[in-house]
Amino acid sequence: MRTTIFAALLLSTCATAPALAQSRPDMGKFLATGGVSQLEGAGGGGITPWALISGYGTRDSWGGNVHYTHVKTQDYSLGTYGVAVGIADKVEVSLARQDFKGSLAPLDQLQIKQDIVGLKLRVAGDAVYEQDRWLPQIAIGILYKKNKGVGGLGALGVTNVTQLGAKDDSGYDYYVSATKILFEQSLLLNGTLRATRANQMGILGFGGDRNDSTRLMPEVSLAYLVNRKLALGAEYRRKPHNLMLDDEKAYYDAFIAWFPNKNLSVTAAYAHLGDITVLNKKKQKGWYLSLQAGF
Repeated sequence: MRTTIFAALLLSTCATAPALAQSRPDMGKFLATGGVSQLEGAGGGGITPWALISGYGTRDSWGGNVHYTHVKTQDYSLGTYGVAVGIADKVEVSLARQDFKGSLAPLDQLQIKQDIVGLKLRVAGDAVYEQDRWLPQIAIGILYKKNKGVGGLGALGVTNVTQLGAKDDSGYDYYVSATKILFEQSLLLNGTLRATRANQMGILGFGGDRNDSTRLMPEVSLAYLVNRKLALGAEYRRKPHNLMLDDEKAYYDAFIAWFPNKNLSVTAAYAHLGDITVLNKKKQKGWYLSLQAGF
């Protein structure tokens, strides 16, 4: 029931927002204020969504982007690609595909894919134009995630994440984000609270043999705007620990984002992703690179 009501609210807003937007993008928002593409497809930082709406369309227009992100740690890699559209600077719709692979025995043949559909609705505030108010821009969002199965472990009889201890191979994340841009201090501050059952963002399914309840997880981001085209920052994302197989830990990173113009952005980060499975008991850390093209 909660999922139905939440989705109905966002979908009804999506249905009315196009009437507010011009047929052609106006590219009217300030450079970098659409954020970059988060690992699950939403607009924001690299590992956490922000309240900002993707694209450079103003409240009288629309905008969108496509992205590809690659993360490489000692034992694993993750590729994410997708598209996001922002309508009237009010609603964001996103689609993403994640492709997770192992690179070290005994999981060197491992491959897991996941599809993610996202909706975000700005409900209050304006991070850019309301500089004289303390209220941040606030958005609510929902991510539906569908795991596409496990490849490379057929010899062990494992083809689905439920055989690894997960309760489900699909699930929902719900979140509320608050973003404030302080132009005088050249700072962007973001806080997100996410309700989730996802294991490693859903790559290892939802719920598990340790816990199957939806829990609230905090996420924070801080970015310093060196100039109009360059930002430095850091992020932290706490995550649940639902599986015996997976000693899941928080994600955190330090990033640099370059916005040469409104059609292109490049983000590089050094990320700590914690333990992924008990089969490779190393803290996974490595480089993250994301390319985004849009309007």
